[in-house]
Amino acid sequence: MEKSPYSQLKKGSILIASPEVEPSLFARSVILLCEHSQAGSFGLILNKPVHVDMPEEILDMKNMANSSIYVRAGGPIQPNQMMLLHDNEELASTLKVCENVFLGGDLEFLQEAVSASSGPSVMLCFGYAGWGPGLLEREYLNGAWILSKGSHEYIFKTPSESLWRQVLRDKGGKYTTLSLIPEDLDLN
Repeated sequence: MEKSPYSQLKKGSILIASPEVEPSLFARSVILLCEHSQAGSFGLILNKPVHVDMPEEILDMKNMANSSIYVRAGGPIQPNQMMLLHDNEELASTLKVCENVFLGGDLEFLQEAVSASSGPSVMLCFGYAGWGPGLLEREYLNGAWILSKGSHEYIFKTPSESLWRQVLRDKGGKYTTLSLIPEDLDLN
């Protein structure tokens, strides 16, 4: 199975960390590429849950009515900054990243989403991953990343602990075999 050409790196793509990525926040990470241009790239890690204590007057996470709210470490850059991925296409001033997945929103939207039992799916991402001009392309060509297509299913429905394996399995071929590699090679 051939590698996707790096020219297919674009907004809405999913980057899957290859098994060779050194132990770090990026090990076995799955990243939604939110922007990619000649000026650089940024994305949000989808499968690294994080516990964040927020003041109740801002967001009462203990009394959420919406079970489709997820909190993730979005990346190592500006980890105190919160970005929202969601599936509410009606919300103004948001950026469509891929089909039924949008980036943006404010605190009022988040508070309403958390308190509505049938509210939208929302992923709160603290921090982001970023690359300067040409850096992501170099990492990709050096084998650090495997490219796939982003989807609402991966972002909001697939459990974070199985996302890396699932995206690889869905690619098929040699990627299915890669998905079976244990995190700790001593267990092999």
